[in-house]
Amino acid sequence: MTVLDGKAIAKKVRAEVKERAEAFASAHGRKPGLHVVLVGDDPASQVYVKMKERAAGKAGLEGKVHRLPGDTSQADLEGLVSKLNADPAIDGILVQLPLPDGLDAQPVIDAIDVGKDVDGLTPMNAGLLQEGRPGLQPCTPSGCMRLIAETGVELSGKRALVIGRSALVGKPIALMLLAANATVTIAHSRTADLEARVRESDVVIAAVGWPEIVRGEWVKQGAVVIDVGINRSDDGNLIGDVEYATAAENAAWITPVPGGVGPMTIAMLLSNTVTAAERREA
Repeated sequence: MTVLDGKAIAKKVRAEVKERAEAFASAHGRKPGLHVVLVGDDPASQVYVKMKERAAGKAGLEGKVHRLPGDTSQADLEGLVSKLNADPAIDGILVQLPLPDGLDAQPVIDAIDVGKDVDGLTPMNAGLLQEGRPGLQPCTPSGCMRLIAETGVELSGKRALVIGRSALVGKPIALMLLAANATVTIAHSRTADLEARVRESDVVIAAVGWPEIVRGEWVKQGAVVIDVGINRSDDGNLIGDVEYATAAENAAWITPVPGGVGPMTIAMLLSNTVTAAERREA
């Protein structure tokens, strides 16, 4: 069994991003620009945004955070997004979720220019992914695919199981796996015989948010296991959707929680920003 070290692989991705960002700056006289919109004072969101801001600077991006009070109106928030859309120096726009009560996230996300949607959440980018056409793809699923790529496992013809059907992770990762010619099954919390589905799968992506819903003994010998779940155990520790210790005895490759998929999300956000910049200047 080999542990897929998300921190190490994310560091590798960030180094690649920095090289691309420097090449872009040399060619176009400016750094790729990433702007993050943070509304309110949610403590977790504050931490995530600081991490993104710091990572952007280290990767050679021009990053800025727009911090708005929690009582910002829907109209003012959507107005800010419109201004960012119109600014030619901005390549990527990210609205940090969740938004405070009283604000509707969907119209705000929908308002982001598809070419600047570095979270890959607009309906247009979702549709491009569905159609197998170039677009900006969601960061966490992209990170999962990069982790799988690092194993060297050829996905074509493999049986891949995605546990979870969210628009953020489950559905997009299923489409990405299909594009890599895997045979994909989507399961979820109401799947009748989850054990049988896991036992037959060469690749398991667990992203349902249910602590250790995947029992370790179900994992097929030699499988690749990507655990997207982050849950708090009864004793206060962070655990995933997979029973790690036992699964590690069967899996050939497995991500830890924490330190697996998590670090990849910000790394892929930075990569998406440079991709957006390159496409806008092409």
